[in-house]
Amino acid sequence: MNSPVNYIIRNQKIYAENGIIENGFIKIESGIISEIGEMSELQDDGESVGVSLPRNASVIPGMIDVHIHGVNGADTMDATKEALDTMTATLPKEGTTSLLATTMTESKENIEKALINTGEYIQAGQEAGKAEILGIHLEGPFINSGKAGAQPLDHIVPPSVEVFQKWQTDSLNHIKLVTLAPEMDEGHELIRHLKDNGIVASAGHSNATYDEMSEAIDKGVCHVTHLFNQMSGFHHREPGIVGAALNRKELMVELIADGIHVRPEAVDIAFQQITEERMILITDSMRAKCLKNGQYDLGGQMVTVKDGMALLDEDTLAGSVLEMKTAFQNIQRYTGCSVQEAVKITSENPAKQLGVFDRKGSIAAGKDADLVILDEQMDVFMTICKGKIAYVRGDGEA
Repeated sequence: MNSPVNYIIRNQKIYAENGIIENGFIKIESGIISEIGEMSELQDDGESVGVSLPRNASVIPGMIDVHIHGVNGADTMDATKEALDTMTATLPKEGTTSLLATTMTESKENIEKALINTGEYIQAGQEAGKAEILGIHLEGPFINSGKAGAQPLDHIVPPSVEVFQKWQTDSLNHIKLVTLAPEMDEGHELIRHLKDNGIVASAGHSNATYDEMSEAIDKGVCHVTHLFNQMSGFHHREPGIVGAALNRKELMVELIADGIHVRPEAVDIAFQQITEERMILITDSMRAKCLKNGQYDLGGQMVTVKDGMALLDEDTLAGSVLEMKTAFQNIQRYTGCSVQEAVKITSENPAKQLGVFDRKGSIAAGKDADLVILDEQMDVFMTICKGKIAYVRGDGEA
């Protein structure tokens, strides 16, 4: 096996963990950021390979998507190594360097196959130069049928600690986040179990009232799945899950910033209340991302994709075809937030929520060299995953 290449990035604007470096360098050794600083501090040993970048580029930490089903024809529920290979090879193009492979409500047998496949994929070890699967997001089947959205109704089941424990064993203990309807969890037994085992309990596909959410937060819910979508909305006499997401500081809150799932003005309202301290951008994308308009499978259902919108029927959105780089651009355009704030909600916050901030989510010495180089238009020019160049715009592209 070839030895890993040691790289050096010079003369770039770097959005580092401790602030912006206007003219800085990053040294990468054996897949790790070994040194970072101002160009005036650089001592070049002459052994590292320089990275050729466009003028006025910026370097941000790799983005982390905690809610993604599929891309480029592949889906987590395909339950094959080839599907996960496709996902991890494709995602660096949009600046995603880490992810939670996300399941959906299907038969227990199909869920188990996906969990076993993903767990074995993670356990086998993942190569540099691809996005890293950090774990599994179990979305459903412990949800409210009244807020199912594109989750198949036939396979929704009540929350069960026993069922979850079996599935966690199937996954080789790689389930990191669970979306459930708190009001369906009688006694909050599953929520308590998740909290006790360091797994993120997220409210989603739920019709919980504000009071039910408050009680669930007290028991361990700390996350909200795709804000506004398939949940109890805000009313001045019943604030619902949306009200809890806006008001309760204990909650980290996902948002799909595609302008379709949530219109730009609502994104802005949410950001002003939640701020960069608690928001996490996601894609919730399905296999049609990167593909042409047409019909595609999602959980055994046919989804029609046309002009950036994925629909189960004319009234039901079925995931998205959003790319993380577009979400990163959109949040700045919709809210006026800074690049630093956008970095926080695409990299730092998800890393902290998943407990991997010691190695992911920011640019700092000692962390994995997961880096995205942006051009002046904030578009992805290059992505580096664990110190290996995973994508360069123009290389092999039609």
